[in-house]
Amino acid sequence: MSLALVTGATSGVGRAFARHLARAHHDLVVVARTRHRLEELAEDLRRESGVRVEVLTADLSTAGGCRSVEDRLTATPSVDLLVNNAGMMLREPFPYTHATDEEQLLAVNVRAVLRLTHAVLPAMIERRSGRIVNVASFSAYGPGGLATTYPASKSWVLAFSEAVGGSARVRRAGVRVMALLPGFTHTELHERSGIDLTGLPRWMWLDTDRVVDAALRDLERGRRISVPSVRYKLAVWGLRHLPRPLLLPLSWDFSAPGGFWRPGAGRFRKPR
Repeated sequence: MSLALVTGATSGVGRAFARHLARAHHDLVVVARTRHRLEELAEDLRRESGVRVEVLTADLSTAGGCRSVEDRLTATPSVDLLVNNAGMMLREPFPYTHATDEEQLLAVNVRAVLRLTHAVLPAMIERRSGRIVNVASFSAYGPGGLATTYPASKSWVLAFSEAVGGSARVRRAGVRVMALLPGFTHTELHERSGIDLTGLPRWMWLDTDRVVDAALRDLERGRRISVPSVRYKLAVWGLRHLPRPLLLPLSWDFSAPGGFWRPGAGRFRKPR
């Protein structure tokens, strides 16, 4: 029975990964900041699927939190599948956020992905087996969408995953590294960030279970990038191929009334 480690496991896409992997008879290490929610999740998974579940409380925005997960990734039993799912976003447009908040976002979305991948990959290469899923976003292909640091951080995750997964040493070892690029998905991320997406059309929302179903299928097929749903495949095609001048105005001010539907880069006002 293989072992999977999932960060950000108590809600949204991370929770769906944990549930799907448990049903597929993977033992699990679930990682998040809140101990009681991890314990509740672990108990549910043990009862429903009969798998072993380790609980690891860690704040990945801190060096110590990253180090505790790195220590587990280099311990035994070895981790066969790493899902770097933990992430955060900010409500206000750049530069009206605090610089410390921006640094915290980069610590979670970028530094933690780098460090955890760096910790687990050498042993995977040596064993000649292993899987890594790095959760990015369809906005990784946008030049300025959302008007925050979030898409830039997810662009890094995408480029990093392609570079590492495409390296000759990783490919020869049979290790797979895949970037997952979901669209707007029903999770707690937006609520925790204070972002109002009530104006977003229903057809733009994805279900977490379907996102994870598609991701795990694509991982087994050896794909390096997974974009769940036809509509977001089309969106990614547009972001990749349409002229940049057409895309640059598509920045959205979540702090404004109406949230998402406030296009027009450069028209932000500093929040009071």
